[in-house]
Formats: sequence, structure tokens, C-alpha cells
Amino acid sequence: MSPAALWRNAPLLLCLTVLFWAGNSIAGRALAGEVPPVALSFWRWALALVLVTPLAWPHLKRDLPELKRRWRTLAALSALGVATFGVLLYYGLQTTTALNSVVMQAAIPPLVMLFGWLGLGDRVGRWQVAGVALSLVGVLAVVTRGRPWDLLHLGLNPGDGLILVGVVFYAIYSLVLRRRPQVHALSLLFATFAIALVLLAPLYLIEIAAGRRIVVSPESLAGIAYVAVFPSFLSYLFYNRGVELSGAARASQYLHVQPLFGAVLAVLLLGESFRLHHAAGLVLILAGILMSAPRPSPAASHPPTGSP
Repeated sequence: MSPAALWRNAPLLLCLTVLFWAGNSIAGRALAGEVPPVALSFWRWALALVLVTPLAWPHLKRDLPELKRRWRTLAALSALGVATFGVLLYYGLQTTTALNSVVMQAAIPPLVMLFGWLGLGDRVGRWQVAGVALSLVGVLAVVTRGRPWDLLHLGLNPGDGLILVGVVFYAIYSLVLRRRPQVHALSLLFATFAIALVLLAPLYLIEIAAGRRIVVSPESLAGIAYVAVFPSFLSYLFYNRGVELSGAARASQYLHVQPLFGAVLAVLLLGESFRLHHAAGLVLILAGILMSAPRPSPAASHPPTGSP
């Protein structure tokens, strides 16, 4: 298929988008031990910034005054959804499986609804409350391996705990995104990437000072290139184009396929075992999403800048 034909094919663009996003957890797990978590996050966004700058540049001159005026909102977006989420995800993947990661990330939409109800007074119906509860039960099934009573004496896997915190931060980020500056999407992407790098730089220096360095190899360099190009840059462009071709409401439905893609990739590429608690958690979370999903409006369905 030619690039021009791909650019006109909304279903294929959207499927590639969620496939690349699912691959982020696979790459993070595969690089554990070779690329430290902060280094991976730093270079991911640094390279993505290089790629997005030529596209964003024509819009930045017009949008710069608004970006400066709304710097606090931009800092919150960059801290929650770009810098912190990525670092917590990659730290978590040092000690837990990619399968656990992708299934837990599927709980982000129900958490957005829950926090919107608790913190912003969003209207939520009984079916939506039930859907959120069902999704959270699904997360519990995954992190406890189907044995929730074990939490009483065994505790939580540290990696699962870190990813759960990251999932909560990303849900909060998605709510803050409602108040994003009204600028071109590429200008917003440029600004959040740039601020995230400023926030990550001190952590990266601390990581280096602690002796944690990248093990330079073809595999580690390929992994860094993947997370920078595919889930950070191409997925955003493809999703934007998918929204343009098919509408935001329809495009947003493809996001629910991400954990399924992630589960398949984890089994095929990492050799992880897909167990009964993964299946139960995935079914419960997806059922909860279906129960709780409102009729999306075009404004509400736009993807968060810098998706997982």
C-alpha cells in the first residue's frame, strides 16, 4: 500500500495507532536492564520533539502568546501525562509483566469518568458507576493474580503499584486536558514535549550519577527509536488523521482494542503467559468500559496529547 493510500484509510491508521501504543509497554519491558527508566523516557520525548518540530514550527509563531499565558496548565499536562506517567510505567516494567501493564492501562477511561464525577461534578448514571466498579474489579483481578485475599499478607508487586499510580496520574492528566490552551494540536504537542524534557533532565542527571547508564547495543538503540517514532510521533499523527477522516467519536472506539493488541504482543514477542486472571481482568475492564461509556461528543473524544 502506498503512503497516499494509507493516509486515506482511517481504519488502518487507527489500528496502527493503538498497535504502536500497545507496543510501548512491550518495548519498556524488553529494555528493562538495558535502558534505565528515566533515560528511556527522556530520549523518547527528546527524539519525538525533534520529529514534531518541523511540523509544529509554522503554527508556533501564532500560538506562542497563548502558550506563554497558559504555562501553568502546560506544566501540569507535561508533568502528569508525559514525564511522570512514562517514568512510572518504565520503572514498573522493571519488575512486572507487559501483560499486566497493558491490562491496567485499559482502566484509564473508567478512572477519568470516576475522577470527573468526584472532582468536577460530572453527571454519571447508575450504569456508568457500575461500569467503573466493574473495571476496577478487573484491575484488582490482574494485580492480585486472581487472589485478592493475598493482599492481606503478601502486599502488591512494586511494579504493578507504580503502574497503578501512573494510571491514576494519566487519568488526572486527561481531565486537566479539558482546560488545554486553544492552540494548534502540533503546537500543544511541541510545548508539552519540550516542558517534559526540562522536568526529566534533573532526574536523568541523578540517574546517571547513580551509575545507571544505557547499555549501548543494537537492541537498546532500536528500542529507544521505536518508542520515540511509533507510540510518540506516528501514533499521534495517525490518530489525528483518523479523527479527521472518520470523526472523533468513531475513532475513540479503537482505543479499547489497545489491551488486546498488547496482550497478543506480550505473548508473541516476550513469551509471557496469558493466564486466567489476565483474561478475567481484561473481560471485566472491557465490559466496564462498554457499560460506562457515554455517547462521546467530538470535543470530548479527542485523544490526550502524548498517549501511553
